[in-house]
Amino acid sequence: MKILVLPLLVLLLVSSFASVYAQQPQLASYRETAHILVDEKIQNQTTAFVTLASTSPVEMQVPSSLAEKIKNTANVTSVVITNADKCVLGVQDLGCVIIVINSPSLIESYNITKIQTDAQAIGDSIIGDVNKAFALNAEFNNVYVNPRGDLSSALGTSGVVSGNRTISVVYTMSRPDSSYLFDGLSAILIPKQIRDDGGFFTAASKLAEDGNSTVTFAMTPAKEASLYQLQVSKHIPIKGAITTIKPLDLLGITTLQKSSYFDVGFFPLNSILDVTVLSNHTIAITGHGGDIVPTTTRGGQQVPSDLTKTGWVLDPVQGQQVSAVYLFGKSNSVTSDQATITLGTSLPTDNQPNQNNTTTTIVSPKTDNYSVYVLIGIVAAGAAAVYLFMKRR
Repeated sequence: MKILVLPLLVLLLVSSFASVYAQQPQLASYRETAHILVDEKIQNQTTAFVTLASTSPVEMQVPSSLAEKIKNTANVTSVVITNADKCVLGVQDLGCVIIVINSPSLIESYNITKIQTDAQAIGDSIIGDVNKAFALNAEFNNVYVNPRGDLSSALGTSGVVSGNRTISVVYTMSRPDSSYLFDGLSAILIPKQIRDDGGFFTAASKLAEDGNSTVTFAMTPAKEASLYQLQVSKHIPIKGAITTIKPLDLLGITTLQKSSYFDVGFFPLNSILDVTVLSNHTIAITGHGGDIVPTTTRGGQQVPSDLTKTGWVLDPVQGQQVSAVYLFGKSNSVTSDQATITLGTSLPTDNQPNQNNTTTTIVSPKTDNYSVYVLIGIVAAGAAAVYLFMKRR
């Protein structure tokens, strides 16, 4: 599914090119995002993600033959490799390759035999190439129809990866631990230059060392440029009222650094920290660490008026869904104290979030719950993005 903050990022990008700064903002094809999803509404869990994404075949080195086969296979919307404990209903303690098919006519045939046979034939035409490219040995397990996407509906997203009324052809293998899978996939996919440049890659590698984390790699074909996303996530059950969210604590780090890959220019939207809360009742962002970025309203949303500034963009700040996006501006890092959000039931009387609330912080108990429906990634802006790897060689 498309990332929750995509509309905001598009507005940010548009506004950035309409403004003049000492250094002109640019957008690179490689992006790194850290996302915290506090979901009290659908899954009753908090999920911490780190996602590395690109549309560049240089920055995500998927073999061209595999990329073309996925792109040219009718109705395939994504191919996902994951060590999720329960990648789909009925599959447990196995690693999975999931080939997702969007074929309303096949689903609406209501012919289970035809759905299974036709979907497996599509999956079988791809799985050999996936196994070869990533040194896997996944074998056919089952065909699963995803009847609906409750979380996609709640977030207002499309469920492209594995969401609403799609067919998942599932292939299984021995379940690798996250550190092993992340190291193996990143060694194949991500050039050494990017790995050595640290940033969110280092945070993802650290999170993958957690025994309860999950690694997922998704290939999403598109006409102009396919999207590749390597993600590490961890799930924490919600057991009480949440009043403070400390994203870096949930990621297991004290400081989040931008990748030095972006040091060749000013790329304010390529490193993003995002917090989203879904609640069953009205809540408000009542406090925060760090600063608030000065904003203006575009298309009914708050966007920063100066992308060189460091701090939070809060929008919406109140309701059953609230969101906070941290922009690095000219800074290269954010600390745990700066990356803190406080929740309450209503805004302060001056309608400005304050920083002095007494709160209770989320802790991180062990959990192995997982839902592939909450795979969050960044959708690149096609031709507007530049390939830094090519520029730096």
